Amino acid sequence: MAKTSAARAASNPPPARARPRSAAVELDTLPGHHIRRLQQIAVALFLQEAEPLGVTPVQYAVLQAVANEPGLDQRTLAGRVALDTSTVAGVVDRLEARALLQRHASATDRRVRQLQLTPEGEALRAQVEPAMRRAQQRILAPLPRAERAEFLRLLRVLVEGNNEASRAPGEVG
Repeated sequence: MAKTSAARAASNPPPARARPRSAAVELDTLPGHHIRRLQQIAVALFLQEAEPLGVTPVQYAVLQAVANEPGLDQRTLAGRVALDTSTVAGVVDRLEARALLQRHASATDRRVRQLQLTPEGEALRAQVEPAMRRAQQRILAPLPRAERAEFLRLLRVLVEGNNEASRAPGEVG
């Protein structure tokens, strides 16, 4: 049986228009790609070192910031560790549920909740510190000792120079 012209057209659609091909981008030339990879590595190394203690890098940062400044409120804490307030609230909730952190109403403003480590939180923070330091050493280990301070200086320049582009700008300086 002979196909109609409509049936032939349906079974043989016209060739798709070729899209112009964009130039290849080598990921290895992109600083953002390397920064993302280094973040993955930094988290992995921290978790390897601190695994038995059950603390994430963000939880450690919150514990350390509160230890550095007892009575800190959550909004200020968010700026100190460069996280948005809703993320900080979740981290504080989890640490409070583990009895590592306490919230108290401020004496001057009952709406403000001030944070303090519990004795258990301080003990855990102190236990995690050597693991955190080992992770930091492992991150920098591929660099010659003479270049490590310069690398950290350049990282600070990049972070401070781009801080306002962050969804959760941190305190700089």
